[in-house]
Amino acid sequence: MARRRFFVDAIRRGHAEISGDEAHHLTRVLRVEAGQKFEISDNQNVYLAEVESARKDLVSFAVVEQVDSSPRKLETTLLASLIRFERFEWMLEKATELGVDRVIPVQAERSEKGLELAAEKRIARWNRIAREASEQSRRARLPAIESTMPLSKALSSAHDHRYALDENEAPPILSRLPEVRNAEDRVAVLVGPEGGWTDRERSEIARAGWRQVSLGPEILRAETAAIAALAIVNAVWAV
Repeated sequence: MARRRFFVDAIRRGHAEISGDEAHHLTRVLRVEAGQKFEISDNQNVYLAEVESARKDLVSFAVVEQVDSSPRKLETTLLASLIRFERFEWMLEKATELGVDRVIPVQAERSEKGLELAAEKRIARWNRIAREASEQSRRARLPAIESTMPLSKALSSAHDHRYALDENEAPPILSRLPEVRNAEDRVAVLVGPEGGWTDRERSEIARAGWRQVSLGPEILRAETAAIAALAIVNAVWAV
């Protein structure tokens, strides 16, 4: 059975700590005790570590040895238009489990008014969600959660392959994926808001060189479409 993995802010002289609410979760919910061994990551490397002490608000670890963790080569970025926050957060959690490297919230014309300002106040919460999902899925590194940006700026993001999901008679995503793929490719997936893209945005996306693709004839919620597309990309690049 795989050991649980936790993220720490830093490892200094072979020791690391987790404090505050996260420490409370470890001691009160997971029942972590001194002498137990877990894996810890400093967001660069993974280590086997032994719990030195476990108090209500502080858990300390002593590093035993570095663990070989195969780095993920495919780099994926999810550019997700702002939607209702409970759905956005579900999308963020699942995208993290699927290995996404970066999430960029996007302000689209049909995003609910006021979401952009409110989103900036949620970055800390979204990072916590990504951290918990990363621990659950045993990632070696955390995804980066960027600040919200307008669609026009998001479209300039540099990637090897860029796909914009669109239900408006776009070709199936599998028909637009490259036949020749490299393990180190950078792939971006752009997802629209509830209500879809406007005609003006579709034109802007096309002019920016993004490939407009669909996931079939059904109309999916934005969060469902994002997760389905990331899963397809992961599966195709793994072949």
